[in-house]
Amino acid sequence: MRARDVVDGLLELTIAGSFTRLGYVARRRLYGWAEPAPDALAGRTVLITGPTSGLGRATAELMAGLGARVVLLGRSPERLTAVRDELVRRHGEDRFPTVQADMSSLASVRAAVARVLETEPRLDVLIDNAGAIHAEREVTPDGIEATFATMVVGPFVLIDGLLPLLEASGDGRVITVVSGGMYFQPLPLDDLHFERGTYDGTRAYARAKRAATALMREWSRRYGGHVRFDAMHPGWADTPGLAESLPGFYRFMKPWLRSPAEGADTIAWLATDQGVSRPLGRLYLDRRARPFDRFRATRLSTPERRRLWDDVVKLANAPTR
Repeated sequence: MRARDVVDGLLELTIAGSFTRLGYVARRRLYGWAEPAPDALAGRTVLITGPTSGLGRATAELMAGLGARVVLLGRSPERLTAVRDELVRRHGEDRFPTVQADMSSLASVRAAVARVLETEPRLDVLIDNAGAIHAEREVTPDGIEATFATMVVGPFVLIDGLLPLLEASGDGRVITVVSGGMYFQPLPLDDLHFERGTYDGTRAYARAKRAATALMREWSRRYGGHVRFDAMHPGWADTPGLAESLPGFYRFMKPWLRSPAEGADTIAWLATDQGVSRPLGRLYLDRRARPFDRFRATRLSTPERRRLWDDVVKLANAPTR
């Protein structure tokens, strides 16, 4: 093992050293990261959910800077328009269409799928980034706990609907953005809607991210021969979502938080050709594959992942899967 891999492994064990800006800066220097070519995504189409702030906004800028046509999918038409106008101003081209959708609503997601299929002749990369933390437990009109709907079932419907377009590209990729917080939270398969115990928004968020990671592995196992599926987590980045959901942690850690662009770096790396030769269906942080689990108590076995898949298929009303 090379010395740099030893240092990387020690950083990973510390968690704080790994997830903060320290880990990002150290790994960039240790491995001499090469930047993608400025036109690495020219002629390709990338769809991003949740592109109007934080990590999603930084990702949209990175994808635009690599020459991609970037489909911006989010809830607020006004905020989507503001992001599009800024990207057009910055890059001098109008290649940033917007699609309004609420990821917690299955009808809204299906309407967005229909819109994309109608307007986009190709789709090369789908970045599942949208997330939400709720202070109180909410149930959507579809009967699904809102966090689980937004970050698990809605994205499942989106991927399911756009899979033919991704397959047709010949090099389609799905990148699921998760969170290091999932390492510390098990996913009770008999309580996906958080009906038992006292509801906690951050725990619901971590559960949903664990579910999203498990489903990514199932997507890869079932369809990895046609589309590449990977997950990544950005470490601890300075985003509005973190500031709002964990204000005490945010104030204490702010000097060491990554910028949104630093958190999004691995997304850009996975979206470009640099990641093609790497194993399929992995979880990445700072351009390196990481373990799916840190603790046995939070691990989902293969049968449990398949059970989760079947349960989400039913919730999504996607019988073909």
